[in-house]
Amino acid sequence: MNDFDFLIGTWDVANRWRADFLDADSAWEEFPAVSRVSRHFDGGASFDEIDFPTKGFGGLTLRLFDREREEWSLYWSSRRTGVLFPPVVGRFDGGRGVFEGEDTHDGKAVRVRFVWSGTAAGESPRWEQFFSLDEGATWIHNWTMDFSRRS
Repeated sequence: MNDFDFLIGTWDVANRWRADFLDADSAWEEFPAVSRVSRHFDGGASFDEIDFPTKGFGGLTLRLFDREREEWSLYWSSRRTGVLFPPVVGRFDGGRGVFEGEDTHDGKAVRVRFVWSGTAAGESPRWEQFFSLDEGATWIHNWTMDFSRRS
């Protein structure tokens, strides 16, 4: 529990994503975002809303800690759809969080991996997304977010 306390507050977010999430050779595109994160359930839940002003959309993430399994479930929803995506599930080890789950993208089944790093005090957190089309044998790195705390 309390693993996401590092994220509480307001952040400027530098995004970098691939033009095609399923093509490891597609071009990268960069754009800004603003994220506002809050803590709930004594550290057993985290909520954020993120706005991508140049993209014209936003979304939210709900993170819930399962005390019995000692792992997190992370749920994403886009303002465009209003639907919760299937969760990615995992935990932190040594300040690095790895979360995986099943989803679809452009009609194709994908395994999704989220990785959080740089979560220690005084660091700038980084979130990365990877998709696998072959059940985790290989991964396509398709999105990175670098967080800078607003003062």
